Amino acid sequence: MSSQQYAQVLLELSIRKPLDYAVPHEIAQEICIGSWVEVPLRNRISRGYVIALSDTSSVEKPLPIKRLLSEGPVITEDLFQLALWMATYYATPIEKVIKTMLPTGVRKAVQPKRQYFVKRAKTRSDLARDYQPLIQKAPQQAKAIEILLQTRRGMLLSELLEKASCHASSITALQEKGLVSLEMVRTDQPIVIGEKYFRSAPKKLRQEQKRALLSITKPLSKSLFSVKLLFGVTGSGKTEVYMQAIEQALDQGKGVLMLVPEIALTNQTISRFKSRFEAPLAVLHHRLSDGERFATWNEIRSQKKRIVIGARSAIFSPIPNLGLIIVDEEHEQSYKQTDESPTYSARDLAIMRGKLCNATVVLGSATPSLESYFNAKSNKYELITLFERGESITLPKVHIVDMQREREKKQGLFSELLLERIADRASKGEQTLLFLNRRGYHTTCTCEKCHEVVSCRHCDSALTFHRSQNMLFCHLCGYSLPPPNTCPACNAHAVARYSGVGTEKVEAALRAIFPNLRTIRADADTTRHKGSLEKIFNAFRTGKADLMVGTQMIAKGLHFPDVTLVGVINCDATLQIPDFRAQESVFQLITQVSGRAGRGYAPGEVILQTFHPSHPTIKAAAEQDYPAFFNDESSTRETFGFPPFSRIVRFIFSGIDEKLVATTTHKWKELLQKRLPPSFFCHPALPCGHAKIQDRWRYQCLIRGPSITTITNLIEEIDRSERLPHGVYRFCDVDPISTFF
Repeated sequence: MSSQQYAQVLLELSIRKPLDYAVPHEIAQEICIGSWVEVPLRNRISRGYVIALSDTSSVEKPLPIKRLLSEGPVITEDLFQLALWMATYYATPIEKVIKTMLPTGVRKAVQPKRQYFVKRAKTRSDLARDYQPLIQKAPQQAKAIEILLQTRRGMLLSELLEKASCHASSITALQEKGLVSLEMVRTDQPIVIGEKYFRSAPKKLRQEQKRALLSITKPLSKSLFSVKLLFGVTGSGKTEVYMQAIEQALDQGKGVLMLVPEIALTNQTISRFKSRFEAPLAVLHHRLSDGERFATWNEIRSQKKRIVIGARSAIFSPIPNLGLIIVDEEHEQSYKQTDESPTYSARDLAIMRGKLCNATVVLGSATPSLESYFNAKSNKYELITLFERGESITLPKVHIVDMQREREKKQGLFSELLLERIADRASKGEQTLLFLNRRGYHTTCTCEKCHEVVSCRHCDSALTFHRSQNMLFCHLCGYSLPPPNTCPACNAHAVARYSGVGTEKVEAALRAIFPNLRTIRADADTTRHKGSLEKIFNAFRTGKADLMVGTQMIAKGLHFPDVTLVGVINCDATLQIPDFRAQESVFQLITQVSGRAGRGYAPGEVILQTFHPSHPTIKAAAEQDYPAFFNDESSTRETFGFPPFSRIVRFIFSGIDEKLVATTTHKWKELLQKRLPPSFFCHPALPCGHAKIQDRWRYQCLIRGPSITTITNLIEEIDRSERLPHGVYRFCDVDPISTFF
C-alpha cells in the first residue's frame, strides 16, 4: 500500500472537470471507483463520486475527503460508461447525467417511511366470536375488530384509528389479548402483507413462441450482446415468452430488467410475475417516494432482488450481472424524457446498456416504432414475429364508421352502430371499453358575440371545462378559473358557448342513454391519488362495471378478458397535427386500443368513429396491417428526409420577451447553418406548437442530418464563443418524439 492515495471526484455542482482530493488512511481500504463522498469546496461541503484513484495528484496539496457516504460504489462500471456516452450524445454535462441516474433518495440516503399494519390474529369466525364480549365492555376495541372483519388483509394503523374513532391504546389492548397483530411496514410501496399469489406454471408454447424463445435464450446463455425485436400482434403471447426467457436468465444467475411504459402496466406485470417467480421483485416508478427508491435501490445493488420491473428511470437500476433487458411496448412515447436534460430514450439506453453488459435486449410491441422496425429490416436487430393469437382468441372484427354521415342523420356523439353494440354486449354480460384521448367535459368555451375562445392567461391554450368542478382548466400549466359571466375579450355578457368533447361528457352521456349500465371513467382526473388507477382497473376486471371510458391509459397492454367491444370515439383527432410522427402515433394508438377487445373466449369487435374513413392510416390500423403502414409511412419519411432516414435535434429557445426569444432563435439557426456540412438541413426558426407556456415564449429550430454527434459537438463549439442573452434559455431535445408541441 502506498503512503498516500488520491481520488478524482466529480461533484454534483456544475463544475465541468473532476477535482483531486487526498484519501484519508482510515477509508483507504473501503473507497473505490464509484464511491459517494463528501468533500470540502470553497468553505463549504459538497458531494460527489469517485471516478478514479491514483498514487499521484495533479494538485500540490489536495484537501482530504471529508467522509465516505456509501458502502461500495453507488454507480456500477457499466452505468458509468453509459453516463459518459449519454453526456456526449445528449449534450448534457456528465454531473447532470449522473444526477439523473442516481435518485434523490440515493444521493441523500433517505430512509423509507414506516408505519404499523394491523392484521387479524385469528380466523374470521373465531374473531367474530371472541369480540362479542367487547361490545359492552370495550366499545372502541369492538369497533376496531368490526372494521378489521370487513377487510381482506388488514389496514394501516392510522387508517384503522380514523375509521374506528379509537385510540392507539385500544389496538394495543387487542394485541395483548391475541386478537390482532401489528407489523412495521413501508408505507410508500404497495402493501402486500398476507397477499396470496397462486403459483402459475409456464404455459405450453406454440411453435412460433418456441422459436421466439430460442432466439432470445441462445445469446443469453452465451452472454452475447444481441437485440431482438419481438413483433407480435396483440394477444399473441409475448408476455409468456418474456417470462420463460426470464426464468432461464435467473437459472443462469443473471439479473433481469423489464421496462413497462405505464404504472398501470407495472401493477399488472407485478401480479403476473409474483404468481410465476419465487425470486423477489423490485418495482420502480415515478410515484415512489425518495425513501422507497433508496431502499429498493440498495436491495437491487445487493442482489436481494434480481428482477427489476419499472418505468423509464428503471433503466438506471444498479443490477449486478445484468443478462436480460426487456422493453415492453417499445414504441411508447413515455420512454422518452422530454421535459429536462438529458432527453434520453429508455429504449435506446436499454440497447446501449445491453452492449456494455453483454446482455440480450428484447424490444416487444404489436406496433413497433418505425426506427426499430427499420433497424430490424436492415439486420441491425433480429426480427422475431408472432402473428397468431392464443388458443380460441381471434383478432377482433373492426368497423369504420363515417361520422360525417352520422352527423347528417342527426346522430350526436355516438354512432347508431356503437349504441346498438353497447346495448347488445351489456345484455350478454360482456364489457365495453370506450376510448377518447381528451379529458374534461367540453374542450373550449367561446364568446357568442366576438367568438373569442377563453384561453389561459399564461399559455396559448384554450381552457377546458370540467363540469364536476364547474371550472375551466389549462391542461398545460394548471391555471383555472370559474366560467366567466362576461367575455374577457369584449366584456359582453352570456359568454359561454361550449363545444368539444372530453371523457367526462362521454361518461355523462352514456349514463343518460344507458342508466342501468355501471359506467366508470379512467383519466388523469379520476386517478390523481395513489392507487386510484389500480382500484378502477380492479373494479372493472372483477365485473363491478359494465363500461369503462378512458384516455390512453386504458389503451396499453391491459388484459380484460370480458371486454368484447372497444369503441374509439374520435380516432383521427391528431392526424392533422403538423408533426412527422402524427400518422405513426394514430396507427399505434388505434391498434393498441383495438387489441383490448376479444382477449378472452368470446370474439371481439371494434368500432372506429372517424371523419376520414378512407385515410390510409385509419384503414391500415383497422386491418392491423403494420407492414402496409410501414411501407407507406417509411416511403413518405424517406422522401422528406425524416427518421429513420435521418437524425433530428430540436432546439427550443424560451423566455419572457417574445421578440428577444425569436431573434435569438434566428441567430442560432444562422450560426448552425453556416458551420454544418451540406448533408445537414436547418429548418426555419418558428414558434413551437404551443408558443407560450407558463408565461414563457417558445421558439424552435430543427436540425436534420446523418449524425447526432456532429450537431451536439458543434453546439459545444458555439457555446465557447457565443452566449445566450440574459433571460433566454436553450433546451436541446435529441431524437425528439414530437416536432410540434
